[in-house]
Amino acid sequence: MKFRCEREDLEKALSTAGRAVTTRGGALPVLAGIHLELQGDNLLATGTDLDLTIAVNTVVGGEEDGVTVLPSKLANDIVKAVPAGKIEVKIDGDEAQITAGRSEFSLRVIPADEFPRVAEPPESALQLDAAAFRDSLKQVVPAASSDDSRPILTGVLMAAEGDGLRLVATDSYRLSVRDLPGTSVLSGDESVLVPSRSLSELSKVLDGDDTLTLRLGERDATFEIGSVRVSTRLIEGDFPNYRGLIPSSQPNNLIVNRAELLEAVRRVRLLAQEATPIRMIMKSSGLELVAVTQDVGQAHEAIDAKYTGEELTVAFNPEYLLNGLEVTTGDEVSLETVDALKPAVLRSVDNPEFLYLLMPVRVS
Repeated sequence: MKFRCEREDLEKALSTAGRAVTTRGGALPVLAGIHLELQGDNLLATGTDLDLTIAVNTVVGGEEDGVTVLPSKLANDIVKAVPAGKIEVKIDGDEAQITAGRSEFSLRVIPADEFPRVAEPPESALQLDAAAFRDSLKQVVPAASSDDSRPILTGVLMAAEGDGLRLVATDSYRLSVRDLPGTSVLSGDESVLVPSRSLSELSKVLDGDDTLTLRLGERDATFEIGSVRVSTRLIEGDFPNYRGLIPSSQPNNLIVNRAELLEAVRRVRLLAQEATPIRMIMKSSGLELVAVTQDVGQAHEAIDAKYTGEELTVAFNPEYLLNGLEVTTGDEVSLETVDALKPAVLRSVDNPEFLYLLMPVRVS
């Protein structure tokens, strides 16, 4: 194998595919490598940990077709370090030679026949709006759990909802629900559970392109955007009945400027240390935020707000509250509550397509 290309192009291919490379100890050594396949002027770089696979097509100046596996981190570090401009990669036996300007490197390659075979995605394809899907991932993915002992909660539910698609994630402390009306990907009561990590990686390559192609198989899903293909195994199992978590009616409703509340929470959080929650005191005269950490100090801030309902104090984990405010759009948000112990619902006043449900913290 031998090819030339711009350093920037090779760096992008290696770093993007490298996001799927395994970092787990004890895994097969070949899974720490990037599989390169050159056919003519097309270079396909692939990384996988068997659950997530990222493949990137790059146009290069091909001189000799071939297949190899380079150690991902080392190859990426070398390509990033060499001077900008043309770079040449040549595979000679069990060595890769990388040349750029006056810099020359050689490193041992990994036998290509040890790299797992990547299955081809289904032929049937569906088109999604890449920008809208990227925005929905930013709102929903952070609410998924990172605890692998509860694999169901590490996934994002993609389900048919009316004439569109609904994305749902929860870690049992908060719940994010985002609707994409008019996006007909699934029908009837169909749903799939996609690992949140895979969708997080997908969101990083969803910039600039207008169309996202989705190919759904029985056990996997493949997303294609430009020259990048992200494939992931689906999670098997039943997602929790999230609908039962959303209160059907909430008698108390707070409406407040989102930016003002966000900044106030960030300030008050400074004194919410050692897992201390932030108390929200809601009354007809407005909103007060309070954080008290024993032997450290306290913070108090008043904010103008519209409130209807009984005077109520509700406490929340400050990180979860901040996350909800950061991903909710619009100038104003509403916080709907039943009492101090039942889930609260955060919504945009102007955008009904997203809701963020947050469990209160019990305080004395």
